[in-house]
Amino acid sequence: MKNNIYKFVFFLLISSTMMANVSLPNIFSDNMVLQRNSEVKIWGWANPKEEIKLVSSWNNQEYKTVANNQAKWEITIKTPEAGGPFTISIKGYNEVVLKNILIGEVWLCSGQSNMEMSVSWGIDDGEEEAKNATNPNIRFFTVPKLTAENPQNNLLGNWTESTPETMKYFSAVGYFFAKRLREDLKNVPIGLISSNWGGTPAEIWMPAEVVNNDPILLENAKKLNEQEYGPRQPGRAYNAMIYPIAGFKIAGTLWYQGESNVGSLVYDKTLGALITSWRKEWKDDFPFYYVQIAPFKTGSNNFSNVTIRDSQRKLLKEVSKTGMVVISDISDTIDIHPKNKKSVGIRLANLALADTYKINSNLVNSPLFKSLKIEKNKLIVSFDYGDGLYFKDKKSNQFEVAGADGVFYPAEASIKNNEVILTSKKVASPAKVRFAWGNTTQSDLFNKANLPASCFTTE
Repeated sequence: MKNNIYKFVFFLLISSTMMANVSLPNIFSDNMVLQRNSEVKIWGWANPKEEIKLVSSWNNQEYKTVANNQAKWEITIKTPEAGGPFTISIKGYNEVVLKNILIGEVWLCSGQSNMEMSVSWGIDDGEEEAKNATNPNIRFFTVPKLTAENPQNNLLGNWTESTPETMKYFSAVGYFFAKRLREDLKNVPIGLISSNWGGTPAEIWMPAEVVNNDPILLENAKKLNEQEYGPRQPGRAYNAMIYPIAGFKIAGTLWYQGESNVGSLVYDKTLGALITSWRKEWKDDFPFYYVQIAPFKTGSNNFSNVTIRDSQRKLLKEVSKTGMVVISDISDTIDIHPKNKKSVGIRLANLALADTYKINSNLVNSPLFKSLKIEKNKLIVSFDYGDGLYFKDKKSNQFEVAGADGVFYPAEASIKNNEVILTSKKVASPAKVRFAWGNTTQSDLFNKANLPASCFTTE
């Protein structure tokens, strides 16, 4: 008799465990922000063949699906215009209710330490900004540092509201981006997902097969030396810190990385492959805005840092729906972690407000090399976003010209009709030009929006 009772109790325990297992990844939690005016995918796990019912409180609409034989289910729901708070109920044998959900704009913030950098690290006016950071309409999700050899289904973390305490340990660039968006988007909530790791190269942030199947990327990845502060093997951060949230509907991505790829001659190809792989995984051609790394004295090579910055400039024409913020004017050439993170976040937000949201008609881009015209002994350089060009100190010593031999000499520069005219007594037949071409050179050419021109070379 006793044995039968034990068997019955055991059967009840097993049955309840088997039947009460509707669950979701941690990216779906209380306090989350869902992308507005979109078809948003929500997914999770349950018993195979278990019927799942989802009800969203903004319209009380019921959605149904059945878990597949891999115990996974997904439902695509329609989100309204910005608002909240709302709830979402997901019911199978058990019920999960997600509370305090906002509908708004969701951005992924990724990269290395300059994106990770928070008030707690010590940034300009950080403590004062933190005191005023209480805003229930800005929400944070921080992805912990994790690695995996294979793609993972879930990761740790939860959504939190912006408070002086939560903001203090969140990406400062991300926070200032969100704060600026809120000014022009008025009452639209902003959700930020922060997934970054200091000292990491771009290769670890994309699927390993993307690197392994491309001879150029693979050859470059083999040069990455092991470091004690983070992984260097392709795919390791992607598998654990990006793949588990891929598919969570986002408005776009902010990226601040490149310092750990200094020395690469193919960074534009590397970052381009990363962008393409993420868009493929999300099945979404979302905008990708990034920060050009700051001028910095890097090793013994005078051009290793500037080469990466030029690669970042070239990427703009190679990959669609990208934008770049130049920060040479707010950087510190002796500190790889510039402390003015507010300007960086605001410049990224201005890009998004102009290009993604179409509500900012101001000039938001730095001058970028457009074309070169040769007229006998002089070169005429044209720029995109070159309205109101001026030299910071009335004249510039940062332009160099070369003839067919490729030997560069300083050039005399003047501005006429928003073009730069260059001559050099040492180069009778100039054919090439480069600008601000040095690891620590901070651009002295600006447009009317007081944004510095990007370094470039026409070689």
